[in-house]
Amino acid sequence: MAITQSPGHPVTHILLIRHGQTQWNREARFRGQTDIPLDETGQRQAQATAEYVVARWAPTAIYASPLRRAMQTAEAIASLQGLTVQPLDGLMDIHFGELQGMAFAEARERYPDLMLAWRDAPHTVQFPGGESLEVVRRRGTAALRQVAERHLGQTIALVAHTVVNQVLLCAVLGLGNDHFWSVRQDTCAVNVIEWHGEERYRLALMNDTSHLWRMK
Repeated sequence: MAITQSPGHPVTHILLIRHGQTQWNREARFRGQTDIPLDETGQRQAQATAEYVVARWAPTAIYASPLRRAMQTAEAIASLQGLTVQPLDGLMDIHFGELQGMAFAEARERYPDLMLAWRDAPHTVQFPGGESLEVVRRRGTAALRQVAERHLGQTIALVAHTVVNQVLLCAVLGLGNDHFWSVRQDTCAVNVIEWHGEERYRLALMNDTSHLWRMK
């Protein structure tokens, strides 16, 4: 059944974007809240994403996780629009606690039960010294609602992280965090969410990376 617009409520379009590649993506390490920059490929991905997003949607406001990899990706978009990126703490990546900075392979050796749970039942995992998906979901959905209400009827861009994007997309689709691994987010993926007022979201586009296929 089609979603109808709430009376007197303009549709807000939210571009939810994942940041570009970092060295730790290549090395398969838990990144979390470690503040690492984009690598050379990530910078090129960010520029390609910026050109695509501005040409197709021309957002009127840009928000990002305050971590450098997200800010750098957002700044590429903002510079083409003559805008300033607004840091938004609600988009901050998950804190992996004791696993932050650890290679996936090492984590499987040192925390075998935790890693099995992360693979098979991610919604049950509380990272030692870190956070759970539910914590990320609460702050992320609050941030999503906040900026949607602030920019009624506009098109805005939010640049965040794999974990943040996946839990937000689950929330938009009405799915629990147990469906976390059912949603894929590649580097510089673009998603389009429509907000129709109250809790009325609709996912219009997911994990679009077509702009990277033509990357120079």
